[in-house]
Amino acid sequence: MKLALGPLLYYWPRETVLAFYAMVESAPVDIVYLGETVCSRRHELRLPDWLEIAARLRAAGKEVVLSTQVLIESGADVTVLHKITRNTDFQVEANDMGAVHCLASKAAFVAGPHLNVYNLPTLQWLASLGATRWVMPLEMGRSDLALILHERPAHLQTEVFAYGRMPLAFSARCFTARHRNVPKDDCQFSCVHYPDGLLMRTREDESFLVLNGTQTQSARVQVLLAELDDMRALGVDVLRISPQSSHTLEILQAFDAVLRGTQSVAQARQVIDACLPGEACNGYWYGQPGLDQRASETPAPALA
Repeated sequence: MKLALGPLLYYWPRETVLAFYAMVESAPVDIVYLGETVCSRRHELRLPDWLEIAARLRAAGKEVVLSTQVLIESGADVTVLHKITRNTDFQVEANDMGAVHCLASKAAFVAGPHLNVYNLPTLQWLASLGATRWVMPLEMGRSDLALILHERPAHLQTEVFAYGRMPLAFSARCFTARHRNVPKDDCQFSCVHYPDGLLMRTREDESFLVLNGTQTQSARVQVLLAELDDMRALGVDVLRISPQSSHTLEILQAFDAVLRGTQSVAQARQVIDACLPGEACNGYWYGQPGLDQRASETPAPALA
């Protein structure tokens, strides 16, 4: 089972991003996803910058995947999409059907988590177009995943979002700009003030959601650490860790230690709990509301 670092979902200053990926070069991670997936107005790095980072990470022994934007809103976005999907150096993660159309039968690609693959026929269709790995939708539970993996195409790898605030929805409206009372077209790059997103609370002062520009995330952090053995038994190939502004290296090291058997789940969980930007959750994996935190259970056997 491999570890993947998902695309950076937040808007950080250029030097912060460069320093972060310099750290990733020596981090215990096998696959790194790069690129802007949330908002094209984020301009600290452009495609040539991402390609330079990709080249350095590949030289450090990482498998690099370029991620496309989830919500395409303009002709300029389409132009960037075409540049990404036409590159011949790195595999691409398709995060909308426009990207799939650009890649279909032309290049191998990763089917991203926002393609809403909830059944076997859809997965088989994507595999026939050239998908070599798919990322399970965040809302999918273990039981549904087991059904799909029972008959998935033999060459197709499965990736699960194992750590991070979950990206739940995208909108043409920028909620971060609205919070700061500025229009989206003159947003003043409001996201840069919130390196882990803007936490929203209910009237009862409970954490509710996180605003990240046009993206809405869970306030709680999905942690599927105790479930690693279960995922391995099901046939999951890759675990995705979503970057955060601090402690990403420690989180990668904790997951890697459990995978290599040098730390117990309990030991690694102590490290991760100290790194969480919010409360933990794992409800979706157990078919429950996503914000629930369930104790690990003895899973039902995988289908033979």
